[in-house]
Amino acid sequence: MAMTERVNILLVDDQPARLLTYQSILSELGQNLVLAHSGRDALDRLMHEEFALVLLDVSMPDMDGFETAELIHAHPRFEKTPIIFVTGIHISELDRLRGYKAGAVDYVAIPVVPEILRSKVAVLVELYCKRHELQQLNRVLASANKQLAEANLTLQAEKTRELENLNATLQLANAELEVTNRSLQKEVGERARAEQALQDADRNKDEFLAMLAHELRNPLAPIHNALELMRMKPSAPQAQWAQEVIQRQLASLTRLVDDLLDVSRITRGKITLTREPVEVSTLIARAVETVEPLMNERAHTLRQQISPEPLRVDGDSTRLIQALGNVLGNAAKYTERGGEIELVAARQETEVVIRVRDNGIGIPGELLPRIFDLFTQLDRRSDQSLSGLGIGLALVRRLVEMHGGTVTAHSEGVGAGSEFVLRLPLLTTEPAAAESHDTLTPRATASIPRRILLADDNADALESLATVLRLRGHEVFSAANGAIALETAVRHMPEVALLDIGMPVLDGYEVARRIRAQEWGKGVTLVALTGWGQESDRRRSREAGFDTHLVKPLDLDRLSALLAQLPEPVTA
Repeated sequence: MAMTERVNILLVDDQPARLLTYQSILSELGQNLVLAHSGRDALDRLMHEEFALVLLDVSMPDMDGFETAELIHAHPRFEKTPIIFVTGIHISELDRLRGYKAGAVDYVAIPVVPEILRSKVAVLVELYCKRHELQQLNRVLASANKQLAEANLTLQAEKTRELENLNATLQLANAELEVTNRSLQKEVGERARAEQALQDADRNKDEFLAMLAHELRNPLAPIHNALELMRMKPSAPQAQWAQEVIQRQLASLTRLVDDLLDVSRITRGKITLTREPVEVSTLIARAVETVEPLMNERAHTLRQQISPEPLRVDGDSTRLIQALGNVLGNAAKYTERGGEIELVAARQETEVVIRVRDNGIGIPGELLPRIFDLFTQLDRRSDQSLSGLGIGLALVRRLVEMHGGTVTAHSEGVGAGSEFVLRLPLLTTEPAAAESHDTLTPRATASIPRRILLADDNADALESLATVLRLRGHEVFSAANGAIALETAVRHMPEVALLDIGMPVLDGYEVARRIRAQEWGKGVTLVALTGWGQESDRRRSREAGFDTHLVKPLDLDRLSALLAQLPEPVTA
């Protein structure tokens, strides 16, 4: 048989898709590819045609690959036909031995590497062609003159060397296949780890959403009950109590949303610190104020040991109070009723060290390394009312690290209490004298009636705020969208315009720009009232012409302070 003749290759697999795959991979060899869908089908085709090799699937119904191979090689015509087994499952050494006894020359694992399979088949086809050439030459030499015997021996030796070279090539291909198989196994392992990570992330997401729903419902329930009480025309003390409930729970919801936003901002590097020299004792006092209601409710005893010497840090007071408050709140939540909490602050070389100890439920050893990771939570089935989102301590670590400090947690285990240690760089230089001020508490000012335009597409938000402002003596003009807001502004020329950003027809930015374009609009105080409070949102509102950017829910004390700072209206 000449080298240029096409040879037959038998592809056996019970799955048509795999047969198409093998056919596509081996089509480049330019040989006759014959398909068989079962062992019996393969035996039938072997009885009618000669094949250079058989690519045989191990796992087939009715007659598997091993049985088919044994029947093939049991026939004298096909006892030398090479067989390559294809398997998609891990096989044992006994299975391999059985396959080699059945006549297999090699194994190919699924998923098949096209280059390796093509190389193996090409080598076997080449061997097949060479063998047929050798047989043909042997027949010619047998019929030739005895004088050609020496030349025949020389030719046989040359062909033997070629076969050895081909065998060496096959061994090299096998070595390459082994390397590729190891690489594929490593890739499969990495893919399995990635899939596990995705499953863990998906589970964490579901747990977080469930916990978020739980945390949002917690304050909504007392708000709903307080509103029902107010509808029943309660006594003055009951009404006052209901108002206080709503105020507390609204503050809880606001803190929850702020924590979620802070995590997102810090993670994306979108938060900036307003640094100034801050006295640590002041920070601690303000942080204690934030958690005092919870500690009183749970009858905790808080003992403080604050160093009498001045301890100053260069930091953002709001963010540091938030971090300390989260640590204290964590201690209060995870300490049983009537527990003890100790807060110690002192200088240690060039650092301020703040320690918060409690005799609470403690932290399991396996959870301690992950206690500052996002969404990490203790098992608190005995106290579901104090469950959280697992973001408080993650915020603490990020905020402290942004100030150049560190935070660590220690616990001897469940029931042994916990200790959190915050370390911040000590500010050693004496700060320059500055005017004392408190940005967190608006100064008291007399209320002056103002002409106010209020625009919001949320009807409840619009009417409730308009009612409050009217009860405070202001003249209020309401608008349910941007276009009405602009028309109302042109008609009434207000002193102040509170504009929601996300309104239909015209958004707040466009309304602000059009008001500023009018001669009378240059003196109007424009206030953006929105749920978006990132620095990019504030910058965009300034560019649109707003004087102030306030985040919902509106702090009425801050609005009152803003209105009081405006020039008195000119009377006719």
